[in-house]
Amino acid sequence: MSENLSELLGRKGLEENLFDKLGNLARPAGTPDEKELALLAEEFLVGKANTFGTASFYDFLKPGNRGKEVYVCNGTACECAGTQPELLEKLEAHFRPEQIGHMTCLGRCHENAAFHYRGKNYSGVSIDALQQILKDLEADGSGSYHVGAGHQQILTAPFSEVADYYKPWGEVLRQDPALVLEEIKTSGLRGRGGAGFPIGLKLEFCRNAEGDVKFIICNADEGDPGAFSDRYLLEQQPHSVLFGMLVSGYVTGAHHGILYIRAEYPEAVQTVQRAIDELKDHHLTGSDIQGSGFDFEFKIIQAQGSYICGEETALINSIEGQRPEVRVRPPYPAQRGLFNKPTVVNNVETLAALHFIVSKGGGAWKGIGTARSSGTKLVCLDSFFKRPGVYEVTMGTPLKTVIEDLGGGFRSPVKALQIGGPLGGVVPVEKIGELTLDFESFSQAGFLLGHASVVSIPEDFPMIRYIAHLLDFAAYESCGKCFPCRLGTKRGHEMTQKAMEGSYEIDRALFNDLLTTLEAGSLCAHGGGIPLPIRNILQYFKPEIDVYFTK
Repeated sequence: MSENLSELLGRKGLEENLFDKLGNLARPAGTPDEKELALLAEEFLVGKANTFGTASFYDFLKPGNRGKEVYVCNGTACECAGTQPELLEKLEAHFRPEQIGHMTCLGRCHENAAFHYRGKNYSGVSIDALQQILKDLEADGSGSYHVGAGHQQILTAPFSEVADYYKPWGEVLRQDPALVLEEIKTSGLRGRGGAGFPIGLKLEFCRNAEGDVKFIICNADEGDPGAFSDRYLLEQQPHSVLFGMLVSGYVTGAHHGILYIRAEYPEAVQTVQRAIDELKDHHLTGSDIQGSGFDFEFKIIQAQGSYICGEETALINSIEGQRPEVRVRPPYPAQRGLFNKPTVVNNVETLAALHFIVSKGGGAWKGIGTARSSGTKLVCLDSFFKRPGVYEVTMGTPLKTVIEDLGGGFRSPVKALQIGGPLGGVVPVEKIGELTLDFESFSQAGFLLGHASVVSIPEDFPMIRYIAHLLDFAAYESCGKCFPCRLGTKRGHEMTQKAMEGSYEIDRALFNDLLTTLEAGSLCAHGGGIPLPIRNILQYFKPEIDVYFTK
């Protein structure tokens, strides 16, 4: 990380943001013009290599995106469902191949056949209305899904209205920030983005860091295939997220809140902006909120297509307008983050939980769930379930209850579930009865709860193809900062692809060395985490996989 570069990119503030400008310049043609990139470099006092290097990284900024009209989802859930080849065939009847791009997971895992056209997402039977969509006529692209709860509704509770919902915010403003922070710490709330780090400690680190300028960032770059719980919260419960950011700002002394929302969720951007405007109308954000002397401003930054931006330091680099490469830690963002200022990054669901904690007390949240995994968790069930959707369950709920009682069981034969995104474990169906939905149960069994998204692997889907898909995804989305991830994921994909084609046997010892190098040598969880599901497959699907390896 270049501290000088971060300072230069931050000198004009958030409103004059390089990354925002790159996105705006890309809209007409799909990629910024070279002359425009040179002018931006001059404006921000950085080298041309910086603006060119940044633009060339992202799916929706790079030159290869020029002229793209429609995008097909190539996420794991759609891959397993097998809907995309037919979808692509129907789109090719109206678009030239060079006009068709890809997006990695549109959050339509509950019904698949997902594609994006002119700033709107479609899925399910929407492709059958393609003629209407192309003529800009009204077509259903809502992608409705079940929303339910196994026990207590907290994150999925119906929204009342702004004035009533934000009464606890007015009470917070009359309290000592240190006392509010103690309630959050008492709750034991752990990050819902995958790592499970206690939010109270993260907020405390930032609060104790020196500096007049601090930032709260909502990581709304939900890129895990199979996950659409953040999409649900952003589109249907946006005020829960904004409330959590306000409280986080108050307890840390941060006056700036940034929502980094993925480009694949255009509807979420619109919904959240409307919610921010409502807060302004009610004088619940801005300067001297309710006469408290506390100021807080929101800004939405729309991402441009990069899975690695789900990693907090890559996300910070992205907002600055740099290539989203992972930073070496320490220093941690709470000490030196965005523009070298103390920064807290939390995901959507984590922030959404703060309304309940502030309203009911940290003890109330701590009293739900298990001793080390408190509260509730949103779980996403994909299209292989009879009732696909988003379900709120108490931590510690048996996984079998989630699968059978809430999801209604499988509509067709499934042999395994990948839970927690592409870095999450692959759970064979015979293991479902042994797991409960909490961090400890999954970890002790050799899996990972992560985001708790569920991708079903059907019985007829070859596991070697699934491994190849995971490694291809990991190689494509690698930031390239460290050799193990940049090279290891690509070599792994080449090996499995050749084995699938039947002309090559994978050297077992070499492949194991590759996985170990990824685990031990990668800078972040992207390269370090991808071996977990692969090792699960090698362990539990040995007869099916062994034929591709040397004896």
